Amino acid sequence: MNKDNVKLAIAPIGWTNDDMPELGSENTFQQTVSEMALAGFTGSEVGSKYPRDPAVLKPMLDIRGIQICNAWFSTFFANGDKAKTIDEFTNHMNFLHAMGARVIGCSEQSKSIQGTSLPVLEQKPIFSDEEWRLTAEGYNELAEIAAKKGMRVCLHHHMGTAIQTPAEIDRFMASTNENVGLLYDTGHIYYSEGSQQAMLDVLTTYLPRIFHVHLKDVRDSVVAEVRANSLSFLDGVKKGTFTVPGDGVIDFQPVFKILDDFGYKGWMVVEAEQDPALANPFEYAVKARKYIRENTGL
Repeated sequence: MNKDNVKLAIAPIGWTNDDMPELGSENTFQQTVSEMALAGFTGSEVGSKYPRDPAVLKPMLDIRGIQICNAWFSTFFANGDKAKTIDEFTNHMNFLHAMGARVIGCSEQSKSIQGTSLPVLEQKPIFSDEEWRLTAEGYNELAEIAAKKGMRVCLHHHMGTAIQTPAEIDRFMASTNENVGLLYDTGHIYYSEGSQQAMLDVLTTYLPRIFHVHLKDVRDSVVAEVRANSLSFLDGVKKGTFTVPGDGVIDFQPVFKILDDFGYKGWMVVEAEQDPALANPFEYAVKARKYIRENTGL
């Protein structure tokens, strides 16, 4: 892959899980970003332990050669919370802009069950036509707000939300303007559909509108356990649903080739939330970096 086009980052969720802070509570911010740099990554997303003052955070990252590339933002348009969502989005956007990021990855969290005890493969939410309309309208507005700062908005399709499946991604993308992008996540599509081909189909369909990429592998044996026992999304995470690229069942070589052939420009982010007590974050970061180097030349 072209080193001028693609940069590599890793998410801090492998060190400390924001949804389950007891996972990795012992791992400090400074340890996290130091190990990211030592593993060979030049970018990071933002975790719960990161200082939110750019004047404090930026020097701590600069000295390690790490740049912020994105940070999760939850939207609640389908719930009717447009004004609050836009107000909080503006503050979030300004923080990311000050940190040098130019992409904002958002997830529509209305009715989401990803943080609950509900079975993720059986009780995912479904939007009504009106909820779809509100969501699309909201994201179109976010994209316009971001564009004024030279930034781009993309939707993070996610397990346990109403925009999880390829059909739901299709509806979202068809309902929004071209300046609304997709945060393409290999692990969430594979988890949702259990299919390498479905994962690649979403990638090829939306290449021009993919503004950010999450590289996440999946362990089929854990997904089977989640299905058999009606487990929640977080139960699966604790058991090891996700892992780093090259450690699970996904074949990433066609993913890399499709992105490279298209001329994708942006970040690829290793985002593989696991229990740090079972999967040492630094060890897995090194494993991911080695795999990506061997398969992309980056």
